Amino acid sequence: MSEPFIRLTNVGKVYQTKTGPTEACSDINLDIQKSEFVAIVGPSGCGKTTILKMVAGLAPYTAGTITVGGKRVDRPQTDVGIVFQEAIMLDWRDVLENVMLQIDIRHMDRATYEPVARGLLKATGLEGFEKKKPYELSGGMRQRVSICRALVHGPTMLLMDEPFGALDALTREQISMDIQRVWMESRKTALHITHSIPEAVLLADRVVVMGPRPGRIVEIIDIDLPRPRRLDRLPERFHEYSTRIRNIFKSNGVLAMD
Repeated sequence: MSEPFIRLTNVGKVYQTKTGPTEACSDINLDIQKSEFVAIVGPSGCGKTTILKMVAGLAPYTAGTITVGGKRVDRPQTDVGIVFQEAIMLDWRDVLENVMLQIDIRHMDRATYEPVARGLLKATGLEGFEKKKPYELSGGMRQRVSICRALVHGPTMLLMDEPFGALDALTREQISMDIQRVWMESRKTALHITHSIPEAVLLADRVVVMGPRPGRIVEIIDIDLPRPRRLDRLPERFHEYSTRIRNIFKSNGVLAMD
């Protein structure tokens, strides 16, 4: 197997607060291969988002090392697209211009990347909405715009921090299918943070199961399911993986025992 694209070795993070130090996560060891889709699932406060921010270079780690592409992460990464829980858009820009914001900030050639932006909007079901303003969109549509904006500049790494958390169940399912389709076409190295066990199993090649704070990796599960995965044709193994993860949470006191 080749050298991992993302490597976390004995990583830990301690936040300094007014009441004293708080250990968010500890002893995190994780290798992610290029073009792999990895989901991290765990309870609130276990350090999932902290791990994503440390990989992105947006938060310093206090122990261990993180490398991306063989280089130590010691500053914010530029070859990355990030989708946050809230779909933040500029109200005075239309849909297409919100996607192109990434290109403008990076001083990239608009003529080259506008067709890319339009292609992403089409792939996520937003063709025909290019001139709509953010207030004219549903929450799910706004999040699709965020996904397009994160991908338009062609990053090698896609980081998603609970991007479906504020959406209703049906919209979450629809956007999950959009994410899978876009990822299968681009094969970005993806790290997806979620509370949802079914969502993690549906999307990921591997699921990293975290224990409660200070977060540690309890188990890493290979998801051996064919792609594309369809919500209306999920095999029995999908439910077996989901049950296995729930049982891990139960044994670690995260879910109530029956």
